[in-house]
Amino acid sequence: MERMIIFCMLFFCSSTALTAAPHKIAKYKQLFKTIKLLETTVKDKDVELLHTPENPVDGCLFTAVTCFQKGTLKLQPENSQVNSTFTQTIKVLKRFTFSNSGKQCESSCESYEKKTPKEFLKSFAKLIKQVIRHTRAEGY
Repeated sequence: MERMIIFCMLFFCSSTALTAAPHKIAKYKQLFKTIKLLETTVKDKDVELLHTPENPVDGCLFTAVTCFQKGTLKLQPENSQVNSTFTQTIKVLKRFTFSNSGKQCESSCESYEKKTPKEFLKSFAKLIKQVIRHTRAEGY
């Protein structure tokens, strides 16, 4: 009986771990699509340049995502016709959470080069692809 309980617990834990990865990956893929949508509605001329993390090491992914989230608050819609879509998309990005690995990253948002909003969003999308690959590799 004891062996059966241990087997059931082991089975439950392993199946929970396996279902967590697809859920996270689906969430990150949706975020990637949201960023791509935002690229088409963002104002790119006569705007503030944004600190844009590029190629952060694995330990700095949380810091980089946080920098991107702060930067999205400074984005502006291209015109009034896309304002409602733009606002909803920004809300989605603000709600997104990324679990902290616990490692402290040495670089701050201000240490990254400033780029235009469209370049900023392209880098954000690239980072989310990196997060998806990292999640698949880790298996969670």
